[in-house]
Amino acid sequence: MTSSGGDIAMCRATRVVARSIDEELSAHGLSVAQHLVVKMLNDVGPCSQQELSAQLRVDRSVMVGCIDGLEDSGLVRCERHPRDRRAYAVTLPPNAGPALTEAEGGVPQLLDRAFGALTAAERRTLTRLAGKILDVS
Repeated sequence: MTSSGGDIAMCRATRVVARSIDEELSAHGLSVAQHLVVKMLNDVGPCSQQELSAQLRVDRSVMVGCIDGLEDSGLVRCERHPRDRRAYAVTLPPNAGPALTEAEGGVPQLLDRAFGALTAAERRTLTRLAGKILDVS
């Protein structure tokens, strides 16, 4: 396979997986960016919008809309930041945990379908290589 063919295959594979994840999460009223925000807040606690943008590599203008949508659906709250009174922290209300669990419920099966052509060893290799790409970017 030529480099061009490999590049095209990588782009197409990425789109297939991204589209599948979009469909799974949209069934739960979430975009991929919103899912990442809720997941990060669940894992690390309250963050400013700037912290979320930087850590998730989501443009600030996109992050504002993402947070607004989550706030409208009751999955996040914006409150004064505990360490910086000039800033606001995005926090999770108690109902966000169960909503996150429900939204993620179908993801393992979705990934199994998306990567079903790969052996377990190939999936581990792909995971390692994807991690390498993310560490560089």
